[in-house]
Amino acid sequence: MPTLSDLGHLPKRLVLGRAVPSDRLGESLLPKRYALPIFASDPLSSVAYATQEILIVLTLAGTAVLYLAPWLAAGVVLLLATVVLSYRQVVHAYPSGGGDYEVAMKNHGQFAALVVASALLVDYVLTVAVSVSAGTDNIISAFPSLNEHRVLIAVGLVALLAAANLRGLRESGKAFAVPTYLFIAGIGIMIVTGLIRWFFTDEGLVSETAGYTITPEPEHTNMAGLALLFFALRAFASGCTALTGVEAIANGVPAFKPPKSRNAATTLALMGGVAATMFAGVTALALLSDVKYVEHPCDLEGFANCETEPQRTVIAQVAAAVFGGDTSPGFFGVQAATALVLILAANTAFNGFPLLGSVLAQDRFMPRQLHTRGDKLVFSNGILLLAGFASLLIIAFEADVSRLIQLYIIGVFTSFSIGQWGMVRHWKREMRATSDPVVRRSMRRSQIINTVGGTLTTAVLAIIVVTKFTHGAWLVLVAMPILFVLMKSINRHYSHVSDQLVPDSDARMLPSKVHAVVLVSKVHKPTLRALAFARATRPDALTALTVNVDEADTRQLQADWEKFDIPVPLTVVESPYREITRPVVDFVKGIRRGSPRELVVVFVPQYVVGHWWENVLHNQSALRLRARLQFQPGVMITTVPWQLESSLGRDGGDGPAPGGLRRGLADDADVTPYG
Repeated sequence: MPTLSDLGHLPKRLVLGRAVPSDRLGESLLPKRYALPIFASDPLSSVAYATQEILIVLTLAGTAVLYLAPWLAAGVVLLLATVVLSYRQVVHAYPSGGGDYEVAMKNHGQFAALVVASALLVDYVLTVAVSVSAGTDNIISAFPSLNEHRVLIAVGLVALLAAANLRGLRESGKAFAVPTYLFIAGIGIMIVTGLIRWFFTDEGLVSETAGYTITPEPEHTNMAGLALLFFALRAFASGCTALTGVEAIANGVPAFKPPKSRNAATTLALMGGVAATMFAGVTALALLSDVKYVEHPCDLEGFANCETEPQRTVIAQVAAAVFGGDTSPGFFGVQAATALVLILAANTAFNGFPLLGSVLAQDRFMPRQLHTRGDKLVFSNGILLLAGFASLLIIAFEADVSRLIQLYIIGVFTSFSIGQWGMVRHWKREMRATSDPVVRRSMRRSQIINTVGGTLTTAVLAIIVVTKFTHGAWLVLVAMPILFVLMKSINRHYSHVSDQLVPDSDARMLPSKVHAVVLVSKVHKPTLRALAFARATRPDALTALTVNVDEADTRQLQADWEKFDIPVPLTVVESPYREITRPVVDFVKGIRRGSPRELVVVFVPQYVVGHWWENVLHNQSALRLRARLQFQPGVMITTVPWQLESSLGRDGGDGPAPGGLRRGLADDADVTPYG
């Protein structure tokens, strides 16, 4: 029959399943077919909003500069290919899973490594917020009536993702593989069908917004020269959201099956090829079908009910144009796959954030709890932390992709740039260590790739900071230094504690003598047990101590003490203000002042109860005493438990405790000193 203790674990087991022993860690490693949907779903799913972000910026000038869109998309594809090639060098050189953080630490030093870490941590949180919000957008594009529940849907989806990841990598990988591959297939079919309709039929492609007109903002009309260049660079920066998540594979190399580096590099190449193809195809179809998408729906002249109805996403408009309307099976198929993969794209962050947090914790820049694996051999604390911060962002920004996207990609391009220049240094150092011409040629080729990658990503980072700063990016530029300072502070604390704990001669010195103090509230079984245990330790001195908060109770205690002929003197300390904790602490301090090398052991009797409500019925004095005494040097606190019948089972038998570890206090239900 399940006990109350077992029932307390039931919700956890329903969410996580059975705990997995540590020796099965190798069984949770991923083959490439699962690694691709887990680690690459973010860059793959960015197809759903990268084109949209380019169009949002370009349509600020009406339709006059839409001719720039193909060139900007080509620039994004070129940048994606360069970054993928660059990260293939990283996974071979640093397969331990530190990614850009490890590269920066080993080649630039601690300062650069913490800049990378703060950038990536912020970016992972934003990846979850943006991906889930974009997925919610696509759900609403299919079912507009859900618009008023946008935030609730998004937060609920984050909770589901967290639960899936808490169950373990391999299990969530199986769950995520099918939607990702369905999305790839759905977009592929849509691109092929759309191009066939455009080139080989008379039907053509016409989106639902093709007939709408856009009134350009006054400051974006008749642009030329530097103004046009700046505007194009801003649109390009928005399209670079297609590159988010590329670094996750480099951070997740330890999760791959052997040979880890080769499998990770292959997955990177697959991800880059598929993402570039889909992004280029969707952009082409959006332009061919004359899709219009603006920041504010009422800027679309011809859009009825713009105040209340949401715009359909770009990919929803393309799907409707290709498959014959928003009621066709093809439209709903693409929308379902897109919404699923966008939601699951957040899984890239749910894998990258905990792994990076674990590495940072191991290096003592984050709390050690982030390095601890949970029941399913995943870094549970990191998963929960990420889910919490992402949910706060979603609530704060009302799951609005257009607002959240302004905070995006600064972090990831910061880590891209520092990581690539770190790899340039890495190859330079490696070439000094070898004279083999074949090996040196290979290293030189890798160095050139990373140099090109570093140059391009640094240039793009500068573009992003300049063009997005006033549109919300300043928040990220504030959050990153705060995280940097926090990590430095945590590291300083751990280093300080470590210095204090170095063994010395004083730590090995025996106390001059041991003085045992037993706290007494009344003469009953818990008190007598505590006295017996204290005497069994054979201390040099033994004091039974009570606090006089009520004269009648104290006289009764003294009478009972004599009646039971207890062979330990009873010491009474006065408390004119009826306080218990301070007189006991002062008494113990007095012993230590008189003999600084003397060890004081305080025995605290307490009840063990089986029901939570029984704890409420007993005084909390013992808890406060332990909390105060633990700050006193040379003092040890020993808890002496007394198990009540409720802790042994309903019938008082020997069965498991129905609340086993719940603890009460050693007194009756009345308010007494140590109960």
